[in-house]
This record gives sequence, structure tokens and C-alpha cells, in this order.
Amino acid sequence: MSGTAPNDSFHIEGGARLIGEVTVTGAKNSALKLMAASLLAVGKTTILNVPDIADVEIMSELLTRLGCTVEFERTTHAVTIDVPEVPGSRADYDLVRKMRASINVLGPLVTRLGHAEVALPGGDAIGSRGLDFHIQGLRDLGAEAHSEHGYVIAIAPNGLRGADITLDFPSVGATENLMTAAVLAEGITTIDNAAREPDVVDLGEFLVAMGAKIEGLGTPLITIEGVKKLNPTTHATLCDRIVAGTWAFAAAITQGDLTIHGARAEHMEIPLEKLVAAGAVVTTTADGIRVRMDQRPQAVDVATLPYPGFPTDLQPLIILLNAIAKGTSMVTENVFEGRFMFVNELVRLGAQIKVDGHHAAITGVEKLSGAPVMATDIRAGAGLVLAGLVSDGETIVEAGYHIDRGYPGFAHTLADLGAKVWRE
Repeated sequence: MSGTAPNDSFHIEGGARLIGEVTVTGAKNSALKLMAASLLAVGKTTILNVPDIADVEIMSELLTRLGCTVEFERTTHAVTIDVPEVPGSRADYDLVRKMRASINVLGPLVTRLGHAEVALPGGDAIGSRGLDFHIQGLRDLGAEAHSEHGYVIAIAPNGLRGADITLDFPSVGATENLMTAAVLAEGITTIDNAAREPDVVDLGEFLVAMGAKIEGLGTPLITIEGVKKLNPTTHATLCDRIVAGTWAFAAAITQGDLTIHGARAEHMEIPLEKLVAAGAVVTTTADGIRVRMDQRPQAVDVATLPYPGFPTDLQPLIILLNAIAKGTSMVTENVFEGRFMFVNELVRLGAQIKVDGHHAAITGVEKLSGAPVMATDIRAGAGLVLAGLVSDGETIVEAGYHIDRGYPGFAHTLADLGAKVWRE
């Protein structure tokens, strides 16, 4: 895992086509939630196919401070978490501020211990992802839950009880936290308008392997029948569709040819449809997909939506594709209002983009121009590095640690595919 300093940067020389093969490891957004959910069962749980990224290190430290023993075997990508009979109940700010997924310890701790204090999380600067749905859902389950002095505090001394919960928005984090809280609650819980992301399904299948009773995974209505106790288990994280999508767009943006092992086309239907509309040739392989682009892309319109819609995490990549495409396009952001911070940096590289509210109007240019830029989040950072590949001269992407939180060995992989990229 990377121990990069906050001033760590990527240096990119423009002009490379990415050609070759990449292998996608387990999904960051799934592995972190699985690690948090291991708190539900006393004993050793093993999670396989865990990506070697900085966020896994942060979650490992958080669980260690809660009293767990955590071992990460890098060669096999396996994390083993030994959970004590009575873990700690307080997740402090100094760790939680670094990573949004830290909030996922809230549900398991409340339902197991009857109380939890979790600092309001940090992570990426992509918008005001409030915890209202989490707090209201826990209240529905019978907890006293509120925010105070920078912490979410939830107390349920007599345990949680099943309830019918309706989410105003299909929030991934709220669905996951409430699902992990409900598995040990007394009675039956329903979560209506639940998130349908593959990561949510993966977490649900992990909980079922521990002994939970859950139906409706992957649909808008999840039903959970509480059980008295869960048992530790072994589970393999599903492959990362966002990393796979990043490499798919990288092939199209650089007019390259990439075979992406581990990618699951059924989890990426709309992004792949957009790539085909832009002129890419997309084929499925025995264990993934191949994306080839032989000409300058055509501009495509897109609107981000919860799964199975176009993922907000790939929005910077399709904005970059449109920025160097033929024609004009409109990208609409419907999930996180702060995602367009990326646009300001792309404009520094010569992109022609005008933002109005949650719409970005883009006029494609043939080539961008290298300049110093700043990564504001994981996906924006990856997008800016790829932008450097289609820019004249040298591009420097500051705050490279963001990229390390989501992409293991990003610079090395790019270099193996023919790019001139190095770290300083």
C-alpha cells in the first residue's frame, strides 16, 4: 500500500496510446464495507481479492483501534480480521476524516453493542453527502441517533427492532449501514428504494454467508429477517467496475487497445454503450472485456444516475473523453454536486467546458495542453493523469495520494501500457 505524502505528484508526458492488458482487482467500494461488516461476528473473517490501496490501510487501522487484529497478506490479496467479543464503540476523527467508508462501522457497532460514536466522515471533495438517511433509518430501527460535536452518536440499549424504512434517495451508504444494522435486529426490516449497486449485493451476499437472512438484493426492496448471531466467514470481493471502467475509458481516450481482465460487462452496461456510441469497439473476452478505439472519439451526452444508470464515479472520465472528442456534448450530474470541481482543472489544460448548475456543456478540442493541475478526489485524479496522456508537453497532477486511494500501482500500470508517467 502506498505511503505517499500529500504533496506527492504524478508527472505525465503526452502522446501515448495505451496498448496491452490490465487486471482489475477487488472493488474498493466493496472491500472496505466488507471489512467494516466483519465487526458483526466474533472471530476470524477472511476477505479475499482485496485491492492493495491506501484506503484499505486506513480501514485496517480503524478496525485495529476498535480492538480487532487485522492482517493483510499482499501476495494473496487476503485480509483476515479477528474480531473480539466486545470491540470498541468509538471511531475517532483523525482516521474517519480520511475516508468516507469509515461510516460503515456505525451499523455493525450499534446493532452488536447497543451504542456507537463515529466521527462525521471525510474523503473526497465531491459534495455534501449528508448522513440524514443513516440517522433517520437507525431511528426507525429504534435507536436514539443524532449528530453532536462532529460525531454521529447512536444508542440502542435494548437492541434494535425491525422496521419498514423508505429512503428518499437510493443511497448506497445508507442502504449498507441499515442492512448491517438490521441483520441482528429483532423482527423483519424492509428497506424500500434501496441502492442496487453490485457493491451492495456483494455486501448482502457476505452477510448471508455469515448467517443473515436477506432477500431482494439487487432490487429496490430489500427484506431482512433479524437473527440472534452471525458467524465469521470467508468471502471474495467482487471485481471493481469503476477501475475497469476507468481502463475502458482510458483505451478510448488515448485511441488505444486494452484487454481488461476481471471486468464484468454486465455491471458496466451503460458506460460500455456510451463508449460504443463514441466509436469504440467493445468485445467480451473469456474473463473480461477488450476496448479498442481507432479514431478520435465522437461526443456523447450522458446523465449520471444511481445504478444501473451511468455511475457518477466515471463522470470525470466521460467529461475528459468529450473534451477531446469531435462535436459538442452535455454531461449532467445528478448524484454529487461537487463532481464538477474536476472541470476547473481540465479547463487549465485547454478544455472548452461551461458549467451551469448540474450541467456541463463541452466542445471538443483535438488536443489538450500540459499544465500543473490538482486532484480533488480519486476519480478526478485518475482523469487528470489520463488527460495528461492526451496533452501536449508535460502535465503535473498534484495531490496524487487521492489516486492511491483507489488505484493500486496506477503509474506503474500506465508505464507498462506505454505511457510516460512517473512519481515525484
